[in-house]
Amino acid sequence: MPAACDSVLEDIEDIVSAQDLKPHDRQFVRKNVFPKVRKRSSQQSTQIDDDPPSDSIIPGVQKIWIRTWGCSHNNSDGEYMAGQLAAYGYKITDDSAEADLWLLNSCTVKNPAEDHFRNSIKKAQEGNKKVVLAGCVPQAQPRQDYLKGLSIIGVQQIDRVVEVVEETIKGHSVRLLGQKKDNGKRLGGARLDLPKIRKNPLIEIISINTGCLNACTYCKTKHARGDLASYPIEELVDRAKQSFQEGVCEIWLTSEDTGAYGRDIGTDLPTLLWKLVEAIPEGAMLRLGMTNPPYILEHLEEMAKILNHPRVYAFLHIPVQSASDSVLMDMKREYCVADFKRVVDFLKEKVPGITIATDIICGFPGETDEDFQETMKLVEQYRFPSLFINQFYPRPGTPAAKMHQVPAAVKKQRTKDLSQLFHSYNPYDHKVGERQRVLVTEESFDSNYYVAHNPFYEQVLVPKDPVLMGKMVEVNIYEAGKHFMKGQPVSDARVYTASITRPLAKGEVSGLTEEFRHTPRNGTNWKAHPSAEIPVKTSFSPWMPSQLPWQQEGSGLKILSVSLALLAVLVMVYYGGMKTEL
Repeated sequence: MPAACDSVLEDIEDIVSAQDLKPHDRQFVRKNVFPKVRKRSSQQSTQIDDDPPSDSIIPGVQKIWIRTWGCSHNNSDGEYMAGQLAAYGYKITDDSAEADLWLLNSCTVKNPAEDHFRNSIKKAQEGNKKVVLAGCVPQAQPRQDYLKGLSIIGVQQIDRVVEVVEETIKGHSVRLLGQKKDNGKRLGGARLDLPKIRKNPLIEIISINTGCLNACTYCKTKHARGDLASYPIEELVDRAKQSFQEGVCEIWLTSEDTGAYGRDIGTDLPTLLWKLVEAIPEGAMLRLGMTNPPYILEHLEEMAKILNHPRVYAFLHIPVQSASDSVLMDMKREYCVADFKRVVDFLKEKVPGITIATDIICGFPGETDEDFQETMKLVEQYRFPSLFINQFYPRPGTPAAKMHQVPAAVKKQRTKDLSQLFHSYNPYDHKVGERQRVLVTEESFDSNYYVAHNPFYEQVLVPKDPVLMGKMVEVNIYEAGKHFMKGQPVSDARVYTASITRPLAKGEVSGLTEEFRHTPRNGTNWKAHPSAEIPVKTSFSPWMPSQLPWQQEGSGLKILSVSLALLAVLVMVYYGGMKTEL
């Protein structure tokens, strides 16, 4: 009998003769392959269980807990990821303890949010949970020490979350951080018609663009979301129409800067809004997201007309950040305080009752006492009903982190002083006794009321009557607090159903067309987007997840080691190294 090493093989393919079927042919000619198993003793009983155990490494059967931090854009990403995972067979759970895998969707705006994110990673590891990371923190700084060895899904790769979860469950580390491009042009992100699970079945969050045109010195989000990339108008309108067909009665438009929408694709925000307004059914409402002052200035007239539309909330979030021009210059905000005032004054005049929300950063590097007093005067002048006050936190890698910092005690005191000013006035006291039309969409945090909003997107608490949910009703305002009013439904008023069809049940997957209902679990190899980098693995496996129907075709991971390993396994199958029976 010849020794096993009598001859030298120049290539692994030398094992196979010319007359043998090629591995590719053997892989795809077979329709069913049944592994030959050893016969069990007759005394042993075999129990058949349709449901694999919770610790099974078979993808698509595990329970997944999803935690999202940050803005509505991030929340929309989290809904899309939940929908795709549920459509593939995973069970989305609200109980982190029973979950097999934690999907942590992060925010990089402020230090506390990242601290919570980091602590959650540690807690998951201590509980022996599989972990997949998403959002702006790992996208902006994937090489941080506490992210080593963990799977990451990039902000533009959320349509591939199933693949990353599958590989993570198998014990691999996969990182997909590439940008989506079409002929070299950066796209807005993943498709808008992906399956999703809305946190609130009555509210659809639509990202109209990703990234921005600014380069603010304090902002870390820019590192993650990049430059402006807008979705085409027709795709956004189609998404809105699909949402209304699924019982949605309120749409939120979101992005890092909605005012900059369309500048990269030859259109603008008002053009989009007029198209969307045409698609909104009677009783449903549209809420516009945050816009920076520079990009709304040239559209003031059109924006005023749109904000006066009965199916658009008279609400706009315009961050000022500081009332000092010198501080704004150091922030590279590309506007002055006079620009901000011009926008606010114009809209207040042309859109009576409009709600203007704004943001302020306390203690930005170089901010003097005089600078801060200018900000205090601005708040006193406009008495913003919604004011987001943020103590400055230097974010690693940003220019502001290298500037001369304001002492921590001073930042803390300025934040406290501004908060006291904000709480010194009640913006809704004069509205007690009014009769208002409100749309009921949510339950209050204490579960004692339903939450509705009037045409100015002011919060109105109404009795917790299931008949009211998803309805447009008239109420009498009988009480006002700092952040809300309370209303009693008018008995003789019409209750209007805002949704044109029955809303989806809580946790039900949206967008489950036939394409997604018949997702294959095997039979094709995992295909990567051509712009995505090669996954990093902590252990090796030649088997990759199947191509999902919502991913782009014509893509492939060109990993030589994977190809050779797959070929080796097939050769072993052919020569009896792995006994199979056709």
